[in-house]
Amino acid sequence: MNPNKALWEKGDFTRIAQSMRESGEAVVESLGVNPGLKVLDLGCGDGTTALPAARRGADVLGVDIARNLVEAGNRRAQEYGLTNLRFQEGDACNLSELAGDTFDLVVSIFGAMFAPKPFDVAKEMVRVTRPDGRIVMGNWIPNDPTLVAQILKISAVYSLPPPEGFVSPMTWGVESHVLERFGAAGVPKEHITCVRDTYTFNYPNPPAELVAAFRDYYGPTMNAFEAAEKSGRAADLQKELVTLFENQNQSPTPGTTSIPATFLRVTVRA
Repeated sequence: MNPNKALWEKGDFTRIAQSMRESGEAVVESLGVNPGLKVLDLGCGDGTTALPAARRGADVLGVDIARNLVEAGNRRAQEYGLTNLRFQEGDACNLSELAGDTFDLVVSIFGAMFAPKPFDVAKEMVRVTRPDGRIVMGNWIPNDPTLVAQILKISAVYSLPPPEGFVSPMTWGVESHVLERFGAAGVPKEHITCVRDTYTFNYPNPPAELVAAFRDYYGPTMNAFEAAEKSGRAADLQKELVTLFENQNQSPTPGTTSIPATFLRVTVRA
């Protein structure tokens, strides 16, 4: 099996996505999505940004490598009666099933950044975007002190070494890499903007319970705990993550969690 597919089908990202809904709505609100706009949500999960876009009247296709998330997304679309939203399996590195010059807006919020061939990802996103269309990515930033960058950094310490040739998904959070990848896809640098933005994880339970959700359902953290169990360090990993989540929790309501995380927002004019 494709290792990336195996990683994201391993857990149940819908459990994490529940803490991301409000900020997903805010991202879509900021994009100016209008009725009739043709939108591709790449690495869409179960629709954290795809559903809000469809509710605003856009014609939305969600593509994700994980079959379980595609199934969950289609269930959510059906539950909300959104006939203008559908989900299908696909690989961000190769979107050969999609015709070129098709979408007015291609969105990937913490999705396509995890695909293993970043230059292919950029090329494919540009190919399927219509002339004068937009591409918007949200990418976590390496060594950033906020939540997700630190989760991935801590998890990497306890995980098995990556395979030879592995390109860290965090490189998508570096502006020079973004410019290089889209430049190779034919986009001039003056058509690319990168700004820092904030995404907030809101959870109705204490931080330690959100850690448990990441431990049990988020592929990269699941792998880290499996490796840590074998080396006898699982308790250390648990302690580090709980401390991280508790220190970064900004919720004013006891027993609940609200943690902001900084990301790089990339906008490309095709």
